[in-house]
Amino acid sequence: MISRFEEINRLFEELDSAVSGKVHFFMIGGGVLLFHGLKPATKDIDLVVATEEEFVECGKALKKIGFETKLPDSDYHHFNLSQIFIRDDFRIDLFNKRVCRGFSLSSSMAKRALKEVSMANIALSLCSMEDIFMFKTMTEREGDLSDCIALAKMGLDWNAMIAELKHQVSGNDIWITWVAERLEILQERGLIIPIMAEVAEMVEGYYNKLEKTMKK
Repeated sequence: MISRFEEINRLFEELDSAVSGKVHFFMIGGGVLLFHGLKPATKDIDLVVATEEEFVECGKALKKIGFETKLPDSDYHHFNLSQIFIRDDFRIDLFNKRVCRGFSLSSSMAKRALKEVSMANIALSLCSMEDIFMFKTMTEREGDLSDCIALAKMGLDWNAMIAELKHQVSGNDIWITWVAERLEILQERGLIIPIMAEVAEMVEGYYNKLEKTMKK
């Protein structure tokens, strides 16, 4: 388990020396919650890169500094998790732009992200609370529901979230049903979600579109 963000910083210092080109990482998940003091520790570092070249270069660099690869487990079956890298207490889940089928790192997400680390070869940005909340509605892990509640208590820009959801849905409509299911569970647990009506409309749109396709 990683209990201090400084440990992550030291890892990126190692990576900075190992990569042979420029790599811009976007962090989602527990690492960002650790940074903001919303989580005492995390076992995973979830990273997204925007290009195939960065993904390949990062994989080479991680192996160079002693990481080994592992196949994703069933917790990630909705995800487009390209590779897992493990070394001692560090586990890095690396995504090549697309985090979920139809849900990708967008230009608006990149703009919302907080630039935290800038080194000779590496830049690290922390994705916004809103985007991490959305990513966490796509897993089936119980702990991610608790994280969503903690994020919501910090205050979220729900307008930005629904705008992002509407932008992303054009990629693959079905994932909005996964998001809706998780939001319904959170609502049942007492979380007030102002965008539920709009999400429900998006789900209805998906099923109407599916029905028309099946009739053809």
